[in-house]
Amino acid sequence: MGIVKISEELHEDIRKASSVMVRSINAQAEYWIKIGMLAEANPTMSFSQIMSEQMKHAEVETRKIACG
Repeated sequence: MGIVKISEELHEDIRKASSVMVRSINAQAEYWIKIGMLAEANPTMSFSQIMSEQMKHAEVETRKIACG
């Protein structure tokens, strides 16, 4: 584990997002870093596609919600 220096503004954004997402500040930062890395490695995939692949990889069954 290491220390990553970030701007105060970004830290504040992470703090705010972490309260909304019910994650620790460190967990929120780690999540954003991981998603960013996956997005850069897979530039043709949407966020939803990346998340779907991660869920499959973790063997989490996801279902679509029926509308109407």
